Amino acid sequence: MQGNQAIAEGALYAGARFYAGYPITPSSEIAEECAARLPALGGVFIQMEDEIASIAAVIGASLAGAKAFTATSGPGFSLMQENLGLAIMGEVPCVIVNVQRAGPSTGLATKPAQADIMQVRWGRHGDQALIALCPATVRECFSLAVQAFNFAERFRVPVVLMPDEIVGHTRENVILPAPGELEVADRKAPGGPPGQYLPFRADADGIAPLAAYGSEYVFHVTSSMHGQDGYSNNDPANAAWRVRQLHDKLARHRDQIVLTRTFDAEGELDVLLVTLGATTRAGRAAALEARGRGIRAGVLQLQTVWPFPDREVAALAARAKMVVVPEMNHDGQIAGEVRKALGAGVDLRGVRRFNGTVITPQDILDAMAPPAAVEA
Repeated sequence: MQGNQAIAEGALYAGARFYAGYPITPSSEIAEECAARLPALGGVFIQMEDEIASIAAVIGASLAGAKAFTATSGPGFSLMQENLGLAIMGEVPCVIVNVQRAGPSTGLATKPAQADIMQVRWGRHGDQALIALCPATVRECFSLAVQAFNFAERFRVPVVLMPDEIVGHTRENVILPAPGELEVADRKAPGGPPGQYLPFRADADGIAPLAAYGSEYVFHVTSSMHGQDGYSNNDPANAAWRVRQLHDKLARHRDQIVLTRTFDAEGELDVLLVTLGATTRAGRAAALEARGRGIRAGVLQLQTVWPFPDREVAALAARAKMVVVPEMNHDGQIAGEVRKALGAGVDLRGVRRFNGTVITPQDILDAMAPPAAVEA
């Protein structure tokens, strides 16, 4: 199946029963799949008038108790930012699929890129945090879609699944897990008298239980700074608590959230390749070729992009003489985060492609020798 189709299958496996979206290349196959599948499962598919309305509908459906998601690409994801900020402030579990394409603006609408990495993390105003995952294979499109819903429900946070166009449109043979084979998490429901329910009072794990609109638990969600009861509260001490809570609940569960894979990365390394999405394929091929030439090359694949796997990067890079980061953007958005994790003095090289074409294994092999960076 296609990567986009696998994302839809993974969402349904995880229990998603509401989709609202607007067609946009290269994510439209996800909407098409949901339009065909959701009604038969008792779910709801709505094609909205635009992406602003789409994310608003997803937030509403989630607060009514549904596992809800949408899919889009560059321009549509830009339009979603304000309401995505509302979902973060309201701690609304939902999943947004952003199949990355080349920009800016309409750009190369059918071509791949990995240039939304910073937008995914910092696209909203104010202090906020979310989770972002990046698949590299069709199977990972499925499994990370399931994981995205699990994280959203468990931690009451929006999760962005961010494949690039190559992965979204790749077709591979996939053996899908049977029902029950993968864990499927549900949001924590409140207990106790409904009249005492506080929708933003966290339990000992840092996560507040979430009721559903229409249940006996009546509660309020606002985009304004609010207290544990959900109603506006502009007191500085309350504001500090609210912002800190949004960050702390992810920080305390960081080791559960950060997912990586390694390939041939045991022992001392001459070269460590740090990859994500489609560059993982090129990176693994380049590492295999390099090992055939006697170069000890390993790959660290970032499945979780945010929170950034800085500890995992630093631990592997400490055993490598050189770190190479291939990515499809102009400024080295991932390489910048790798540099933060490693500090100065490390031989860090970037392979960057931003013309809508793929990074090849040869591009990466060329970067292992001078010059220190390859620009295309």
